[in-house]
Amino acid sequence: MAFTIRQLQYFVAVAEQGSVTRAAQNLSISQSSVTEAIKELEGDLGVELFERHPRGLSITYNGHQFLRHATKILATVSDARNSFAETKNNTGGTLNIGVTSLVAGYVLSDLLARYRRACPGVEVSAIEDNGSYLEHLLVGGELDVAVMVISNLRDRLALQAEILETSPYRLWLPIGHPLVSADIISIADITKEPLIMLTVDEIEENTGKLLSALGARPHVAFRTRSVEAVRSLVATGAGVALLPDLVYRPWSLEGDRIESRDVSGALPVVQVGMVWRKGSSLPQAARDFVGIAEAMRSGRTPR
Repeated sequence: MAFTIRQLQYFVAVAEQGSVTRAAQNLSISQSSVTEAIKELEGDLGVELFERHPRGLSITYNGHQFLRHATKILATVSDARNSFAETKNNTGGTLNIGVTSLVAGYVLSDLLARYRRACPGVEVSAIEDNGSYLEHLLVGGELDVAVMVISNLRDRLALQAEILETSPYRLWLPIGHPLVSADIISIADITKEPLIMLTVDEIEENTGKLLSALGARPHVAFRTRSVEAVRSLVATGAGVALLPDLVYRPWSLEGDRIESRDVSGALPVVQVGMVWRKGSSLPQAARDFVGIAEAMRSGRTPR
């Protein structure tokens, strides 16, 4: 039996949530339905997509590879449906987009690909920069819309923002680290470890504020603007990292495993969203872009 779209939706939900329970809650269905769908999918593919253990489950290397295909398949299905529901803009026009560096590789690429398929006649121009500068360009009318981290949006009086994705912070650990098997991980546990700090899109600022508020002074072993460098450093035991789930992947480029665990306490979340100048009349090209982004958001957690 060939796998179904529903099985793919359930698989992606479990992979993103890291839990059958949370996936079932987001999908508004029973846990048994999710579990059965995953078993049937694994049977059809002939590989294990998840490793089962007392703490729950974690995605396997095969599962990680299949996740990329499943995500593309679901995106294509969504595009096919939307092609009949949306009026394509084939009349031309221009779209000026801003994007922050953290978001560029994890949100914009898929969004832009969908937009180009839906609106092939629009000339798209994109600029990557930090959040404060993008806000300046938006207020000045030099950008139509920006896709960026909006958790720390500064000029909320002049800018309109719409959330696309909310991503909690979690702890990244190398396989075999003592904290991997801990029942509860606290901020105090993290401050005893060498910390790999990501220095893009206010991530370093957020992490520093969190630890300072809790009276913790971390030992920062390495600072980098590269998420891939963080993965490699964590996977090889150079330190741990406290980062949003948005950028988590269970494998480094070298193929080493990276574990991810919840941390007790009130950790911040990263909100990624669309931003445009409040009160401005968006051109049709920008309205179409926002509409496609909203459709993507709805498709992430099908109900």
